[in-house]
Amino acid sequence: MDAVAIERAAGCEDRHWWHRERRAVIARELRRLGEPGRAIDIGAGGGGNTRVLLDHGWQAVAVDCCEAAVEIARRRGLEAYRSDPRFLPVATAEYDFVLALNVLEHAEDDQAVADEIARVLRPDGRALIAVPADPALWSTHDLSLGRVRRYTREALADVVHGAGLLVERMWSWNVLLRPVVSRRRRDSVGCDLGTPSPVLNGALSAVIRLERYLPVASFPGVTLMAGVRRPRGGGHVTGRRPR
Repeated sequence: MDAVAIERAAGCEDRHWWHRERRAVIARELRRLGEPGRAIDIGAGGGGNTRVLLDHGWQAVAVDCCEAAVEIARRRGLEAYRSDPRFLPVATAEYDFVLALNVLEHAEDDQAVADEIARVLRPDGRALIAVPADPALWSTHDLSLGRVRRYTREALADVVHGAGLLVERMWSWNVLLRPVVSRRRRDSVGCDLGTPSPVLNGALSAVIRLERYLPVASFPGVTLMAGVRRPRGGGHVTGRRPR
């Protein structure tokens, strides 16, 4: 995503239905973890999700490979650094929680990114990973965002396990709107995450919030979420180090 797109996303994320509900997902996962600790938000963009971590009592730092994103995060008062996600500028086993939303799909070597997540996690540390689901949904939208791939459940599990991490939970998100998204992406050109009208934004918010109460997490969705843990006393730590 280029600097203009990041500025646009940061400007609308507080009211956009997709961003708001994804933050609700993050908040629910943080409540599951219990006592806050140290966290790193990889691919943080302008730091909107990093603020969720801070709001829940975590000591959080934002990291992104785009300088424009880092500057936006810093203007928001966040501790933020520019870094390649394969070579994070932090010590090994430094964090209790890693947030990596829509990061792996941008890397040609997604295993290297997963290895780095494992490296910076403390034993028994957790991560929340999100990736775009299902190669059948591939479209110009993905190309415009600089993605390399979309994932099946098996492909995401393979990358996570390859880093020596355990998948505790994996579920689909944005399930109810998948038919609409699939049709729109077949007919559209470029990114389709523009800000909808207030009425449409409200309607889409209501639909995706409904997923909180329906047993649809095992059905095909637009996004895959995975709750991941680094085993206590197990799992390999790669030889990669910060540059």
